[in-house]
Amino acid sequence: MNDIRRTILWVIFGFSLVMLWDQWQVYNGRKPTFFPGATPAVVQPQGPTGAAGVPASVPNGVPVASNNSAVADQLAGAVPAVAAPTTAAAAARERVVVETDVFKLTFDTEGGSLVKAEMLKHADMADKTRKFVLLDDSKDRVYLAQSGLIAGAGGPVLPTHKSVMTLAPGERSLKEGSQTLELRFESAEVGGVKLVKTYILSRGSYAVAVKHEVINTGATAVAPQLYLQLVRDGNKPPGESSFYSTFTGPAVYTEAKKYQKVEFADIEKGKVDIEKSAENGYVAMVQHYFASAWLLGDGIKRELFMRKVDNNLYSVGMIVPLESLAPGARKTVEARFFAGPQEEKMLEAMTPGLELVKDYGWLTMLSKPLYWLLDKLHNLISNWGWSIMALVLLLKIAFYWLNAKAYASMAKMKAVNPRIMEMRERLKDNPQQMQQEMMRIYREEKVNPMGGCLPIMIQIPVFIALYWVLLASVEMRNAPWLGWIQDLSSPDPFYVLPIVMALTTVLQTSLNPAPPDPMQAKMMWFMPLAFSVMFFFFPAGLVLYWITNNVLSIAQQWLINTRMGVPPKFHFPKF
Repeated sequence: MNDIRRTILWVIFGFSLVMLWDQWQVYNGRKPTFFPGATPAVVQPQGPTGAAGVPASVPNGVPVASNNSAVADQLAGAVPAVAAPTTAAAAARERVVVETDVFKLTFDTEGGSLVKAEMLKHADMADKTRKFVLLDDSKDRVYLAQSGLIAGAGGPVLPTHKSVMTLAPGERSLKEGSQTLELRFESAEVGGVKLVKTYILSRGSYAVAVKHEVINTGATAVAPQLYLQLVRDGNKPPGESSFYSTFTGPAVYTEAKKYQKVEFADIEKGKVDIEKSAENGYVAMVQHYFASAWLLGDGIKRELFMRKVDNNLYSVGMIVPLESLAPGARKTVEARFFAGPQEEKMLEAMTPGLELVKDYGWLTMLSKPLYWLLDKLHNLISNWGWSIMALVLLLKIAFYWLNAKAYASMAKMKAVNPRIMEMRERLKDNPQQMQQEMMRIYREEKVNPMGGCLPIMIQIPVFIALYWVLLASVEMRNAPWLGWIQDLSSPDPFYVLPIVMALTTVLQTSLNPAPPDPMQAKMMWFMPLAFSVMFFFFPAGLVLYWITNNVLSIAQQWLINTRMGVPPKFHFPKF
C-alpha cells in the first residue's frame, strides 16, 4: 500500500512539473511542449503585414481557396487581379465613425468594411481610462469584418471589399429617442454589377443587421457569389496572461458537426477539417471574453472556409451562391454581424450554438449549470465576488458528507501515524517486515490509506468546471469585489489574496496526516507551495474561489478531527 501511495505521489509530482514547464514555455514566447491545444498556437513577434503584404493578384482576404474542392475550382479563376484604384477613387476613400450606446464602429468606404469596433461598456485591461477595442486595423493589429462578391470561374471582376464605395448622407450617432441607425454604402458598377451594403445598428445590441443588395446593371446575366469573412492576425490578444491559456482563433458552427474551433497553426499547416457546406450555422473569431461572428438565416446554402491570407494573417468565412441574375434584376441577402462580449444569455438568444464561443472545454456539461447557479446568486447578491464565495459555500454543503468521509479517513491516519513512525524507525533495516507490519496496523485500526483521496477525487471535475466558468465569464471583467479588488479578472495588485491563498494552503496541508516516508512528506509540501506561487499571476476571482474553498475545507476538517478525538494540530516538515 505504501508503494501505491508513493507511485501516486510521484505521478502527481511529475504531472505538476510538466504543467509548470509548459507554462514556462508559453511565458517565454514559445509553443507549449505537452499541451499544444491549450494555448493560442501562433504567437509571432512580427506584426501582421496587412493589405500591403497581400500578393497583387489577390484582393486582400478574398477566399481564393476553399475547403470544398468544387468551390475551390470555381474560385480559382474567379479572382483575377483587381486594378489599383484611380487617384480620384483613392482620394474619395475615407473612414467613417458611428456610435451607439454600446459601441463605436469605424467603417472604411473601401468595400464598406468594418475596421474597428470599440466596446463602450468595457474598459481596456491595460489602460482602464480607455475603452476595449475588439476589431482594429493598425500597425500592430489586424482584425476586420469584410464582405463582397466574386463570380464563377472565368467570370468578371465584381465589387469586392477592395472596391471603393460611396456612403449615403445620414446620421453618424444614435440620437436620444432613436432605436436604429442606418449606414448605406454603394459601389460603382464593376463587371456589370453594383453592390449596396446597408448596416442597421440597434440600441442596446451588439448585433448589426447587414443587408447586401446585388444589382445587375449590365446587359447579360450574371451568377455572383457573396462572401462574408473575418480576417485576423495570429497574435495573442493584448493584455492576455502568460500563466493561463484561453483559445484564440476561428470557429464554425453547423447543426451537423456542432461547434468546431481551429488553431491558427492548423490553418498554417493546411490541417483544417471542418464542415464544408451547410444551410445553417455561423463563422466566428474567438478570443478571451469576446467574439465576432457572421450570422445567416437557416435555409441559406453556404460554403464554409478557413485559410491563410498572408504571413500571420488568417480568415474564416462563408460563401453564398446566388441564383443567376438577369439584366436589371436584383437579389438581397440578409445577414447579421455580431461583435461583442461573450454574455451567455445574450448569445443564446441571438442564434443557436452561438453561446458555445464561450468555451468551457470538455467540462461544458458541468460548467453550464454552475454558471447558471452563479448568475442566479448574482441576481440576489449583486456582487460577483460575494457570489463566487456563496457558490463555493453551496458546493461545499452539497459535498459535505463526501468530504466528511475523506476527512474522517485522514483523521484515522493521523491517529495511527505515531505508531507507523515508531514502527518504521524500529524496522528501517527490514523493508519487507516493515511493509507487512504497516498493513497489519491498517487492518487492526480499520484504516484505508486511500480513503481520504477517493472522495476528494470525485469532486475534482466539479471544481475544475467552476474554474473554467470563472475564467471564461466576461462578467468578471472589471467587476469589483471590495476595497482594493476592483477587477476580478485581473491579478490582485497588492498580492494580498495570493498570500492568503498560500497561507490557507499551508494550513490545510499541515492538518493532513504526514506521510511516513520523509521524501513523500517533503513532496506533499512542495506541490501546494508551487501551486500557490502560480496563483500570484491568476485573476483575483479565481484566487478568491480557491481561498473560500480552502477556508471551508479547513473548518470542516478541524471539526471532524475534533469530533473523532484527534487533536487538530498543525505539523510542518523539517527540510
